[in-house]
Amino acid sequence: MKESQENVTKAVKLTANKPFVLLITAQLVSNIGDWLHILALLTMVGLKWQASPWEITAVSLCMAVPMLLGGPFAGYLSDKVDRKAIMIGSDLVRAGIVACLVFAGSLWQVYVLLLAKGVMDVLFSPAKSGKLKELVPPGQMDQAVALSSSIEQITKIIGPALGGLLVAAVGISACYFIDSVSYIASAVILLGLPRVGMFKTGRPNEDGDTARSSFRKEAGAGLRLIGSMPVVLSGVVMIVAALLVLQIADSQTVTLFREIPGVNADLLGWCVAASGFGTLLSALAVGRLGSGKHPLVFMGTGTFLMGSVFAGAALVTVTGQAGFWMDMMLFGSFVLAGVGAGFVIIPFNSMLQRRTPEAYTGRVFGIVGSLTSAAVILGPVAGGALVTASGPATAFLVSGVLSALLGAAVLFLRTGIENRDQAAQELQQSAA
Repeated sequence: MKESQENVTKAVKLTANKPFVLLITAQLVSNIGDWLHILALLTMVGLKWQASPWEITAVSLCMAVPMLLGGPFAGYLSDKVDRKAIMIGSDLVRAGIVACLVFAGSLWQVYVLLLAKGVMDVLFSPAKSGKLKELVPPGQMDQAVALSSSIEQITKIIGPALGGLLVAAVGISACYFIDSVSYIASAVILLGLPRVGMFKTGRPNEDGDTARSSFRKEAGAGLRLIGSMPVVLSGVVMIVAALLVLQIADSQTVTLFREIPGVNADLLGWCVAASGFGTLLSALAVGRLGSGKHPLVFMGTGTFLMGSVFAGAALVTVTGQAGFWMDMMLFGSFVLAGVGAGFVIIPFNSMLQRRTPEAYTGRVFGIVGSLTSAAVILGPVAGGALVTASGPATAFLVSGVLSALLGAAVLFLRTGIENRDQAAQELQQSAA
């Protein structure tokens, strides 16, 4: 069976893998809609309603809390239940939730809807990661992750620009309706996926004691798997720490832009698109260079770059004058920040997909999603407190310096981590 799968892999290019193409097409459609509604949400809450830093922080918290609390369970569910059904059901429910944002007239209504959408997001994410593992052979996984990340960044470029045009032309409500339709279109496309992918492996025998094993033990299996791979464990610790310090500033980008006298209202959307363009460039670079051998090199470099850019952005807004040149400097800063983000996220996801057995994909990605969500929650809380006490420029400067130091530490320690990981792999192979 393995030999026949390897022959298929050699004969079929990734772009000729129809189920994979359907999966990333659905991702393309829904991601464009997502960026439309995110920009509309930031415009409505941050600029139109003039929400305070803490109220903007609450928006980020509402999107992250469901993943924090439900990540491990959603991952367990995606390893036990039909992943295709989970994704389609999640898309359809999200279509209704986003449509309800049109009628939201207060912040608490927005918070409730974002919490509900977050529950569906947390169900969808590990199911998608597991389905990708089912559909793509191991030898093409790096390419598949890079392509998927490229699509995410292309939509990050197109979505905000298109959203800005739509907000100006027909209003915020149009962005919400389009996002709702995109989820329905995504669900229709996902109907074409096979229920069981070619590379889906057999599940462990669930007779006797295993059938009665608790959810806690199932989640523990994912944690033990992560702990048995030093490079993966180090990557998880590093990305959680990076998100924690970066979110101090990133969650308050709207507040920083408001501090610039006479700032162009469209600058936020253009800078978000710029970061997407930067991450797209890094996805192309990672796909060409390959991140399989030394993912920590990419991750450390990317974190150092993002930290340097965030600190630089703070200095630009404090010392510069509003106008064309400041806009260009901020635009360029967001491009470089996007490049750094790509160097962190893409190699990490590729490593996680490559090193995780298919039967455990949901649990591992669910646990990682829960940990990263904790960082996404704590970071904005710290950011809100720091902005309230000292202003957004200080928050960006502190976040940038800490991120740069974290990236430098990873680059310094990575050789020892890789040596321990190699020894652990050799020990597992000899035991097998």
